Amino acid sequence: MTERVVLAYSGGLDTSVAIGWIAEETGAEVIAVAADVGQGGEDLDVIRQRALDCGAVEAEVADARDEFAQEYCLPALQANALYMDRYPLVSALSRPTIVKHLVAAARKHGASVVAHGCTGKGNDQVRFEVGIGALAPDLRCIAPVRDSGMTRDRAIDFAERHNLPIDVNKKSPYSIDQNLWGRAIETGFLEDIWNGPIEDIYSYTQDPRVPRETDEVVIGFEAGVPVSIDGRSVSVRGAIEELNSRAGAQGVGRLDMVEDRLVGIKSREVYEAPGAIALITAHQELENVTIERDLARFKRQVDQRWGELVYDGLWFSPLKESLDAFIASTQQCVTGEIRMTLHAGRAVVTGRRSEASLYDYDLATYDEGDTYDQSLAKGFVEIWGMPSRIAAARDQRLAGNGK
Repeated sequence: MTERVVLAYSGGLDTSVAIGWIAEETGAEVIAVAADVGQGGEDLDVIRQRALDCGAVEAEVADARDEFAQEYCLPALQANALYMDRYPLVSALSRPTIVKHLVAAARKHGASVVAHGCTGKGNDQVRFEVGIGALAPDLRCIAPVRDSGMTRDRAIDFAERHNLPIDVNKKSPYSIDQNLWGRAIETGFLEDIWNGPIEDIYSYTQDPRVPRETDEVVIGFEAGVPVSIDGRSVSVRGAIEELNSRAGAQGVGRLDMVEDRLVGIKSREVYEAPGAIALITAHQELENVTIERDLARFKRQVDQRWGELVYDGLWFSPLKESLDAFIASTQQCVTGEIRMTLHAGRAVVTGRRSEASLYDYDLATYDEGDTYDQSLAKGFVEIWGMPSRIAAARDQRLAGNGK
């Protein structure tokens, strides 16, 4: 029986070339699998047909938009996940979603190998292979582009020689990955980190410098889940899509950064994530109102580690699973509404309200009616500073003795 290989197929240059490379090098039959995680653009049926035209014996497409929003974007939102305090894990979140569908397709079609179109320089090779290994240790992984040493120019030449239906040429070399949570743009002139991004590379966001009316939005949460916008009930996916549109129209969510890749190199990346940035901004502020101080401090450390694990391809790891349980436990009282102004590239919180609020006006006010007993503060300060004073006195004593 001819060996079968399931290929993670995006419809782009690398994975289209991978179909032909696998057939030529191994003689295996290729089953292309594409998942709709809200990337928009081409119709998935068009992508499916392209895979067949490039030599795949079968091609499957899966509508994973609601799954991606509920099972991947929502946990990232509740973790306030921003890698290096900026990047909302746009590509990193979609990879485990795709991995689950690849493994399911391999089981369905009797494939023993799963392939992806990643290069050897990026993070996605790790995310795919580690994820597949965690879900199906018996499956073998191959990476045609990486393992053949194919550069982008060589891939373009391969596509042209084989008349592959790919709309990429040497004059337009951008590598773009997009989904419901955001959009990533790299390569081309952006690889010179002194070059500023041009307006033409953006799609999810409008130019924030253009004068326009502000947009005020009220986002409602229940137990850390966005459930309403301006009083209208929404699903998680609906909240992301609406804020992608409204925040994107105000230029919110543009990022231009040099990030630390898992493989050890630094990479210049440009991102657009209007919905993600708006939602994380609102969620963080509601946590500030509803989560107790020490728990909030510790959660910020957990949030950072959670984001690093997901960025590093460890979505299915035991540590990440345990952190999920902790984060879920912190969301019980994250219920309420956040009002924000979207304008000129920024999402600015202007109001908060919650029945679970820990903010006490009578304790916080400096006006009449203040219930905070300031006379208690003196003793608290004395006791709180005692360890530092004792240590300082010891150091002075030892210094005076010449020790």
